[in-house]
Amino acid sequence: MFFDTAQIRVAAGKGGDGAVAFRREKYVPFGGPSGGDGGHGGNVVLFVDPKVNTLVYFRHHHRFKAGHGGDGRTKNMTGANGRDLRIPVPPGTVVRDAKTHELLGDLTQPKAELTVAKGGTPGKGNARFASSTNQAPRMATNGLPGEERALDLELKLIADVGLVGLPNAGKSTLLASTTAARPKIAPYPFTTLEPNLGVVDLDRETSFVIADIPGLIEGASAGKGLGHEFLRHIERTRILIHLLDGSLPDPIGDFDTINAELAAFGHGLAGKMQIVAFNKIDLVEAQDNWKKAHAVLKKRGVEAMTLSAAAHTNTRELMYRAVQLLKELPEPVPLELGTAIPVIKLEEGSEPFTISRDDAGAWHVTGQQVERLALRHRFDSEESLMAFQRAVNKLGVIEALRKAGVQEGDTVWIGADYELEWQD
Repeated sequence: MFFDTAQIRVAAGKGGDGAVAFRREKYVPFGGPSGGDGGHGGNVVLFVDPKVNTLVYFRHHHRFKAGHGGDGRTKNMTGANGRDLRIPVPPGTVVRDAKTHELLGDLTQPKAELTVAKGGTPGKGNARFASSTNQAPRMATNGLPGEERALDLELKLIADVGLVGLPNAGKSTLLASTTAARPKIAPYPFTTLEPNLGVVDLDRETSFVIADIPGLIEGASAGKGLGHEFLRHIERTRILIHLLDGSLPDPIGDFDTINAELAAFGHGLAGKMQIVAFNKIDLVEAQDNWKKAHAVLKKRGVEAMTLSAAAHTNTRELMYRAVQLLKELPEPVPLELGTAIPVIKLEEGSEPFTISRDDAGAWHVTGQQVERLALRHRFDSEESLMAFQRAVNKLGVIEALRKAGVQEGDTVWIGADYELEWQD
């Protein structure tokens, strides 16, 4: 089974916590602070592996988590960095944020990679907080969590030439006769249920990649048949070979049907250069139909050739013509590789915090900025608690709570995890 879409959830590692420690040596009676910083959380990275050709691995693997950073240690030793998690994907994988549908990366190059979740920043050890007025600080900060997000993965095959046509037009036979690919072939519609790639080797210096796309039917762009799932795979092709079954009663009508579906799907498919390949010319019916069809196509300015994929008639000539057209087209613009994504971005226009009160009388302070402050600070020492109070006071939380009517002894929640008691 060919899997070309998947949704996964990735979580980068948490940054390690800073340490509170002091030098304890025999001849150093007043050793200073020596708590080290935590390590960076590991990143989640997608990278192109040419040996992978589908997204089938993600059928049973949906969650991925990088390593957490190690906590700081004594003697100013920094915690170990969390191990990055590297996930292989096939060439041609498009990566989007599942929530915002933002395009994060288009992985096509052999060595392309994309950091999709950035590891959390580490906490600081107490050695960082030493100053001339506070030579023995007993506070350290926590590491922040890494980014977590859901991703939509979509595979679009990378090929120079795409084969399109109605079911049973002979695309698989043509692919088998011109490449080493061995697609399933039978004389009934929808034999091909998945795209097939093949390499056409014409001589030592001339080769290209060709993709056999499953047969399209009228309404494919709206999701009928197999079309909507596989039309994406011809988006990257530079030219199209439009295969017509010359033995059918109305090959021009079939030609118009496929072009209408390409136009309806969009994404630039209708504007791609085409060569019409009039197949099964070894049959009498096709020879009779060719005279009329050729006149119509010539009047429309469409290039057309006759061939028989089964008998190998004119197949090599068709491939050489495809190469000639590829050389005439401008080179595709190189795709930019993905860059690192900022960890836990603040939403544009978001308030630093909001205040509400529940039925039990407890106050709730929520918001990305204030909750990040709570994650960063510790509440196990008076020094750290005072540092947190100064930070939220600077943010305006203390004044806002007083204006809202907070009283001595009231419960104040910061986010969903931190419960504090108000004291003036």
